[in-house]
Amino acid sequence: MASIKVSKRFQITLPKDVRKYSKIKPGDKVAVMMYDGMILVIKVRPMREMRGILKGIDSTVEREEEDRV
Repeated sequence: MASIKVSKRFQITLPKDVRKYSKIKPGDKVAVMMYDGMILVIKVRPMREMRGILKGIDSTVEREEEDRV
């Protein structure tokens, strides 16, 4: 785990190994969330990258007629 310092303008620099692991490049978007006293920085992935992520999932679910719109 790396530690980083917050600048006077409340900016941080992600360590090189974190950027490399998460494949974050300049211009990428990240989401910042608070959870149970922690600050989470999560890379926002475009919807195009999400295509096929659920490939092979079993979608045969019994549905009632009211479930259809």
